[in-house]
Amino acid sequence: MGATVNGKADAMSDIKIGEDAPIFEVMSTMRAMRRLRPDPVPEELLARLVEAATWAPSASNAQCYQFVVVTDRERMERLAELWTTIADFYLTGMARAVPPGSTEERHERLRGALRFQRDHFAQTPAVIVACYDFGPYRRRLRAQARHLFTAFAQLGPRRAVTAIRHMPRFTATAEAASMYPSVQNILLAARALGLGATLTTWHLVLESEFKAVLGIPRSVHTFAVIPVGWPRGRFGPVARHAPADVLHRDGW
Repeated sequence: MGATVNGKADAMSDIKIGEDAPIFEVMSTMRAMRRLRPDPVPEELLARLVEAATWAPSASNAQCYQFVVVTDRERMERLAELWTTIADFYLTGMARAVPPGSTEERHERLRGALRFQRDHFAQTPAVIVACYDFGPYRRRLRAQARHLFTAFAQLGPRRAVTAIRHMPRFTATAEAASMYPSVQNILLAARALGLGATLTTWHLVLESEFKAVLGIPRSVHTFAVIPVGWPRGRFGPVARHAPADVLHRDGW
């Protein structure tokens, strides 16, 4: 019998799980788990995942992250209706193209997992929605607007124009850079605890409708919907490019 967490057997008995699981082994075997059992996930484990998320780097140490944890069955049913719509959209359109580095056979297995997740989303034990509420910090920045004008002036006219043109992407990327490390921590912690999870961003196609179901304010940005549960499949080595195929030294 493999290792257990709260009575649940690990999906692959020869890979250690628990809070002292080796980090490199956790990373190299952290498959996206879309086939989940309907068994509930204890609240203390969900809280542990959110705690791990708060340990991630945060731009300016602003810590503007917020996490909505969904376990209510009625809300999950409503999310499942939206999920079916966007899953069908993705499967009909973008999922037909086989990504570089994959094969038709491997990609069809992925499509099968996506269809399973679509058809069983209402039975997902828990969903974590990663959010970023920049409002309070933005108000503080506006109160210091004169310093921002001074900073632009220091750049000189040409670079100031370039900086202003890039500012929307700079702001959006700064928010993402503060959220996705948190999301990765959730995924790593889930894997270490024997839980299956996957990073999804499909909800952004219908973000306003997802927000409406969960009462998330319009001013708050959402970055990921993370289904979490006990996996039906097995943890194991991930299929990735070799480092030598993606490494550029001292320039492109």
